[in-house]
Amino acid sequence: MSFEYAIIVKSKTRLETLIERFNTKAQAKFYIERLGGSFEEYEIEDEIFKNALNALQTQLSKVIKNKTIDRHYVSSYIFSKKNIIVVIGQDGLVANTAKYSDNLPIIAVNPDTERYDGILLPFNITNFIQGVENVLTNNYNSKIMSFAEATLNDGQRLLAFNDLFIGASTHVSARYKITFKDKIEQQSSSGIIVSTSAGSTGWLSSIFNMANGVTSMFEKNSTLKQPKLKENDLFFAVREPFKSLKTQTEMTAGIIRNNTLTIESFMPNNGIIFSDGIEKDFLNFNSGAIATIGIAKETANIVEKSWL
Repeated sequence: MSFEYAIIVKSKTRLETLIERFNTKAQAKFYIERLGGSFEEYEIEDEIFKNALNALQTQLSKVIKNKTIDRHYVSSYIFSKKNIIVVIGQDGLVANTAKYSDNLPIIAVNPDTERYDGILLPFNITNFIQGVENVLTNNYNSKIMSFAEATLNDGQRLLAFNDLFIGASTHVSARYKITFKDKIEQQSSSGIIVSTSAGSTGWLSSIFNMANGVTSMFEKNSTLKQPKLKENDLFFAVREPFKSLKTQTEMTAGIIRNNTLTIESFMPNNGIIFSDGIEKDFLNFNSGAIATIGIAKETANIVEKSWL
């Protein structure tokens, strides 16, 4: 395949977001410092990112034509088969971009290795161009990663690179019926998390951290081990399930493997399904809606640092 354009995907820095909120940098600084915060941290972070972005654009321009788009436009941007995607930012930006990438190669660049863990960011500013050149010559290794998928009975669907949340959009209990492996329960909870293998170090891990913290108060040497998911596995966990005359708590976790999870909403309003922590990227999930959760047919193509 002949690639003609690189699409750089970035997010606004925290400083840029503050300036949008307060109109000017001076007003943003006044607000933060009046509350006792350090504005310098925002300035340093912003400068490092912009220097990294400039270095990336400069190097990339010597190899392939490119243009830069903001995260906000990714969901509506139509990628061409002749595009490669270069993501510069945090792990969440890779997850958000991958859902709309149509399996195009993604080169994920960590702009600030001192601040960001970069689990999904194998490249940095000093070595990413080698990855780009190898993609252009079709001489690269990549990891093909699966998505979770929520499909509603009206045909709407939503993909998730890391995880899906199914529940209420406000701080109230979600009410629903859950069906898994021929077992059925009515439940009331804080919602359900469905994690992919890629997302298992994120939101899902915090659920296990909480469970282990509570358990250790009563059983000092007891540790709940988080399972290692295979690429096409999904893990669901019910958050804070409540037992009552009408709701049960026997089915609070499970591995979705070669099967699906079905959830029927009993919420007259405020029911929601969103993915990868992006609440603006959602499906309404109110009474009458039935969601089927499983592995999607789409995949993400994440270029690896180790090249041929």
